[in-house]
Amino acid sequence: MIDGTGAKPYRADIAVRHGFIARIGDLGKAHAATDLDVTGLAVTPGFINIHSHASPAGVRSAANMLTQGVTTEIINADGGGSTEIGRQLANFSSAGLAVNLGAYAGFNSVWASVVGPADRRPSPAELQKMRDLLTSNLRQGAWGVSAGLDYKPAYFARTEEVIAVTSAAAPWRTNFPNHDRLTPESGYSSLTGMAETIEIAEKSGLMPVITHMKVQGREQGRAPEALARMRAATASGHRTVADVYPYLAGQTGLGALLVPAWAMEGGQEEMRKRFADPALRPRIAREIEQAIEARFLSPENIDIPARGHKLTDYMREMQAGAGETMIRILEKDSPSAILKFGAESDLLAILQFPGSAIACDCGASEARPGMHPRFFGTFPRVLGHYVRETGTLTLEDAVRKMTGLPANIIGLADRGFLAVGMAADITVFNPATVIDHATYQQPTLPSEGIRHVLVNGRLALRDGKVTGEQGGRVLARSEHMPSRTQRTLQARSLSVGSREIKVDLSQSAGAPARGTFHFSGFRITDPGLLQVDGNWASFTGRAVVESADRAVLVIVDGSDPLHPGPTVEVELEGGRRIQAELKPGEYKIRAR
Repeated sequence: MIDGTGAKPYRADIAVRHGFIARIGDLGKAHAATDLDVTGLAVTPGFINIHSHASPAGVRSAANMLTQGVTTEIINADGGGSTEIGRQLANFSSAGLAVNLGAYAGFNSVWASVVGPADRRPSPAELQKMRDLLTSNLRQGAWGVSAGLDYKPAYFARTEEVIAVTSAAAPWRTNFPNHDRLTPESGYSSLTGMAETIEIAEKSGLMPVITHMKVQGREQGRAPEALARMRAATASGHRTVADVYPYLAGQTGLGALLVPAWAMEGGQEEMRKRFADPALRPRIAREIEQAIEARFLSPENIDIPARGHKLTDYMREMQAGAGETMIRILEKDSPSAILKFGAESDLLAILQFPGSAIACDCGASEARPGMHPRFFGTFPRVLGHYVRETGTLTLEDAVRKMTGLPANIIGLADRGFLAVGMAADITVFNPATVIDHATYQQPTLPSEGIRHVLVNGRLALRDGKVTGEQGGRVLARSEHMPSRTQRTLQARSLSVGSREIKVDLSQSAGAPARGTFHFSGFRITDPGLLQVDGNWASFTGRAVVESADRAVLVIVDGSDPLHPGPTVEVELEGGRRIQAELKPGEYKIRAR
């Protein structure tokens, strides 16, 4: 058992009932409708992909994600997606979900819907409309505000305008993952882009997330400097984290990051008109080449996988420079490109940073030509190559980065850990064999070693094969699920004493929670995991309610800006919710 907290593995059995973890321990004499013998394998929480580009068709079976051990995906990364996530998630789930699905509110989509494709300044009324759209999506359960300021037209938003919009999310205590904006004015500096992400999040009252963190092109080798800046921001009171994938190449539209922003203003049709202008075309070609050199060092590092060619192949065929060649391709088509950007030493440093979660920048998708291997290989690649083969990460820390850490970053309270009362999202793999097989040449080869996957207690993958079960759920974030620091390796305690509620719980790293809980006629018989951060705490467990044994999640929230005073929220298996008010002196939360 590797429980997602970062603690050392231990041996135990696990019992699942009604979609929840019911018991953990020596259950050798117990039996269930389905018994799985996983002797010698690793049992972990289901992996949580907080940077997902899943498709509606892909989530129905999610074969490429289940064979990686993923049970939850958060879509609308890089600021994209719908401006109405409630409707979007309903559409995604209409034919069933093989994995759980949540969504960010996308800044790029909000900006484009209000400001459009032009490089212009929004009016105060338009800024308020964008703030209202973000707030509406947070009420619908968004797990943060994502952005991709490197992509047009959001690229045209000035830093202070982004802050003016995203600060609407401050009362929700959530996070801001951003695809950093690299500009020609900064020399296409990754470090400058990361600094902007941190600045926006700090001034907006959000948690900065350097998403698919990388150090590009001419700045290769400077990851320690970037990580030092993140540590400094955290030390100043602004917890700063990242997500990362284990590859040294990304994938996006061929022109998205290389055609100068001024040439893309107004959309694709306007861009092609500028291509046709004999006075502008040489300038565009020259600036494309400057961006290639700064970000990817050479045209040799740009592949067009759907066509099976490198950019340099087309340059030889067309007898033209890189900029002119790209213009000729983009005049007729908008292909995807694989862009090689970085150095292995930077990747290792980012992977080892305690606040970096593993995320694939992929998502549940049907196999197709020209994909990036991360769609089939990310999580097993970390477990096989960066844990077993190179020792870059310990097994327990790698699992933490795939489960407990991403859950804490976005605010999940009932997933990401193996503990009594948690939702039964569980992944079982063989640590001796787990590995990726997908390559840039054969990107859809399935990974090896993921044996079983449960999604809400239903076997979605058994013996390495997708079962067709659709146990996934739409996950919505409540106002009482803040982005927070993971403190599961610290001793922690929670006490509540009011007329209705009596709580006395404590837990130390690697040990079960101990204590009691009584609330309005029911009591917790088996506490699971206690989580704390500042004036907030949650715990799971089993409760006896009207003589029935049920899973329970309890949240004590003493710092909710959307509520006038501290509250206790109880969610019982079956969907019943109970809320109660607390007085400031009636509870105490500690972490040591």
